[in-house]
Amino acid sequence: MKHVKISGLTVGNDLPLTVIAGPCQLETADHAQMIAGKMKEACDAAGAQYVFKASYDKANRTSLSGKRGMGIDAGLQVLDDIRKTMGIPVLTDVHTEAHCALAAEAVDVLQIPAFLCRQTDMLLAAGNTGKAVNVKKGQFLAPWEMTNIVDKVESTGNQNILLTERGTSFGYNTLVADMRGLPQMAKTGYPVVMDATHSVQQPGGKGGSSGGQREFAPVMARAAVSLGIGAVFIETHQEPDKAPSDGPNMIPLDQMPQLVDTLMRFDALAKANPIQI
Repeated sequence: MKHVKISGLTVGNDLPLTVIAGPCQLETADHAQMIAGKMKEACDAAGAQYVFKASYDKANRTSLSGKRGMGIDAGLQVLDDIRKTMGIPVLTDVHTEAHCALAAEAVDVLQIPAFLCRQTDMLLAAGNTGKAVNVKKGQFLAPWEMTNIVDKVESTGNQNILLTERGTSFGYNTLVADMRGLPQMAKTGYPVVMDATHSVQQPGGKGGSSGGQREFAPVMARAAVSLGIGAVFIETHQEPDKAPSDGPNMIPLDQMPQLVDTLMRFDALAKANPIQI
């Protein structure tokens, strides 16, 4: 069983749950700090470890006209400020090899988007930073194929790796989450993360943007955490219907404290009675 250090936190499939949560994309510094503060409060109250997440650039929007965020310079400054002033570890997506080293100066975890999970140069660039690397399993990959991705990152000497399930393509504009994939990926030894909100996304479901079924996001989170995993990934917003991206699958911020508390109860049961596969 491998443990991954993220700033002052340690993440592992046999350790208390880590919650990775925040808005889909950065909107303003004040907005990001507000969500980070409320999520830290909720996680502290429930006994969960917390990592803030937000993207400085959404380079994979469905439509050319989709809002992409604050951009790398302003966005990384906001993330760095949250990390330094609020004492919260921070995660963000990277979309090109050139961004990896830049982002590594401002955040604690580099996230490889699902569409890019097999891009060897991206994985090597992220691994070479020495920062923790969270790789989202592509919608087109089987869970056991993630061993090849682990090999690529490990080749850089970096063993701070997280593996995230975010659903598998199931026909047009639809995803399905196969919970068998979580223990299968855990066989690598690395912490497994369940992306509860993107797994209920309907990619391109609205033609020019993605749809989603946010009512099922807590279901996915509860089901995954009950198996015993390292972390859960949740996008949240105080007004999801007004969020610039992924609003249809985001959990309202005011529902998060109760959900985190519930997840920690499932986590305690799972860790006390680990599944053997």
